[in-house]
Amino acid sequence: MKKLPIVALIGQTNAGKSSLLNRLAHKNIAIVAREAGTTRDNVVATIDNAFTLIDTAGLKNPEDDFEASIQDQIEDAIEVADLILVTVDSTKYPDFRDLEISRSALKSKKPVFLILNKSDLKESLEPFEYLKFGIKETEIFKTSATTGFGISALKYHIFEELKITPKAEAAEESKINLDENGNPLIKLALIGRPNVGKSSLFNRLGQKQQAIVSSKQGTTRDINRIRIKFKGQTIEILDTAGLRKPGKREVGIEKFSAIRTLAAIEEADICALLIDAKEPHSKLDQSLAGQIIEAGKGIIMVLTKADLLDNSTPVTSNFEDKTRTVEYTEIDHILNQLERDYNFLSFAPVLITSSETGKNVTKLFELVTEIDIARHTEVKTSDLNKILREATASHPPAGLKNTHPKLKYITQTDTCPPWFVIHGREMELLHWSYKRYLERKIREIYPFIGTPIIFSFHNDRASGPRKSYRNQKQD
Repeated sequence: MKKLPIVALIGQTNAGKSSLLNRLAHKNIAIVAREAGTTRDNVVATIDNAFTLIDTAGLKNPEDDFEASIQDQIEDAIEVADLILVTVDSTKYPDFRDLEISRSALKSKKPVFLILNKSDLKESLEPFEYLKFGIKETEIFKTSATTGFGISALKYHIFEELKITPKAEAAEESKINLDENGNPLIKLALIGRPNVGKSSLFNRLGQKQQAIVSSKQGTTRDINRIRIKFKGQTIEILDTAGLRKPGKREVGIEKFSAIRTLAAIEEADICALLIDAKEPHSKLDQSLAGQIIEAGKGIIMVLTKADLLDNSTPVTSNFEDKTRTVEYTEIDHILNQLERDYNFLSFAPVLITSSETGKNVTKLFELVTEIDIARHTEVKTSDLNKILREATASHPPAGLKNTHPKLKYITQTDTCPPWFVIHGREMELLHWSYKRYLERKIREIYPFIGTPIIFSFHNDRASGPRKSYRNQKQD
């Protein structure tokens, strides 16, 4: 049950850390965390199922002065990282800021690599220009996030430093996690605000007091893990520390717990988003849901502490019909509000639980196995194109006065999450709402329970470059 090592990227903003992360991950990483009150994206990626890579600069507010921002980056890396990658722009002569970052990283006593990014450009400097940093020449690597130059060598040395054996290629290609015996493994992360009941649910699921349970917020600081067997399937449960809004986070260990929570989302296959039945309305809960979806993970909405609800007294509401009042039980009322607040999660199942009484707790395992199957589902191309033809015939896409998008055919190119590519013409005119329409049509036949799906739109033109429009931003 060993956790994945954490590798932290630190350096100045012009060094290309985010591009380097994308290149190491073989893809453009979706936003993993965008919280209210921040102006940067926090980016976390699991690299080859072997280690977690974090761009720590994404955790900082750009309004901080330089010294405070850089020092926070280094403190984050020192606290949580097993290896620190100091990244510089090799086309610029190193200044006192780069020197200070490197020296401070070395003082941490953690392993430190110096990454000379943008080394494919003719203006790039040679490694000897950076020896004054105090980093050994054997631990200086020339890379290019744009072309991929030096990336394989860097990965090899990261594996060597962390004593990592990369997972088998077959498992990587199929996106199946394996345990130490080579058996399939589903990873389930419990995600939510502090004191929402994650550790209590973790203990109930594991049938023992694996984690400390306390009414004091922020008790769980790291990721606790336990494995259980359910109908022949191995499920690893990850209990994470709760995330608060940035302004409410304490300086120190709670901030580092937030980093580990983001890493847990990236590591997991499926996330259980825990929502307090007595406090169901939270923008932070919605933000967490967005992070899970952007990371492409399966999701279950778990309403906790159901034993505290009073279902004997009806709740009066005019939410559904303004012309008359409607009486609900407290559970019904909460479910209606969840449907309104989380309308972007219509595909996610809602499970009402109580760790105190054990209500519906084991049903979580059934949903996990069902969602795992959905995440790996591949739909026949012929079936997809039948859905596309019927959808466009029933509701053709709108466009400009004399020009309209023409959707020709659709294929599925990936799983975990399912990824569909639609080919056609004038795809740049396709409104984001039409993507939602197509998603609804596909889910009518293939529900993909608890599973986000991705669309890409490719222009097929007789001449000119091919353009791709992936997930046009939704208002």
